[in-house]
Amino acid sequence: MSVLKVIEVLSSSEVSWEEATQKAISKASKSVKHIRSVYVQEQSAAVKDGKISEYRVNLKITFELE
Repeated sequence: MSVLKVIEVLSSSEVSWEEATQKAISKASKSVKHIRSVYVQEQSAAVKDGKISEYRVNLKITFELE
């Protein structure tokens, strides 16, 4: 039987929501092992001068405890 844990992570990117998500997973995987899935809970963006200046994501990362 495996036991899973969920953590909430916030990330941002100047390029896209996809890149913000990938940055969060890459950073989390340096200290969290056995990541099983990611759930994008919320997406938002900052706007400057009528254009999107930053893409933001709120993620839930699920991983297996050893």
